Amino acid sequence: MSLRVAVAAPFIQHGTRRLKENEFVVALSLDRDWFSPDQSKRLIDVATKEGLLERTDDGLDVTFDPAEVTVPEEFTPDEDLLRERSAFERVLDSLVAEGMEKHEAVGEINTLQGELGLTIEAAAVVYARREGFAVDDLVPIARAAVRDTEDS
Repeated sequence: MSLRVAVAAPFIQHGTRRLKENEFVVALSLDRDWFSPDQSKRLIDVATKEGLLERTDDGLDVTFDPAEVTVPEEFTPDEDLLRERSAFERVLDSLVAEGMEKHEAVGEINTLQGELGLTIEAAAVVYARREGFAVDDLVPIARAAVRDTEDS
């Protein structure tokens, strides 16, 4: 997943699991020239919401082992990383990262959505859990999507 790669790069570069926010921003904007400083700050917000980073009094802690991530030399993150992704998109990315074919996962989620009468987000979470994927962090998002649908 390219979000994980973009987040890991500054930590790999500094050989640590904790950075000050400005060190993270400088690594992405000046050192790598991937994003503007404002975009780098937005990436922090997105990565924090997705559980890849945690804000602490000392700065930013990465919640996964950055040493397990490879940053390809030709890698350049897409600006799409800066937008908040839906639970469906996040589940789909996780499934694909684990080796599932994207079209197969989408088809299965769509089928489940129709069978159970759920939102696409809720169906994605249910499907991922049935397949043995840990998506507990997305359950509240899926529940909120169900409530929003019921309120409409």
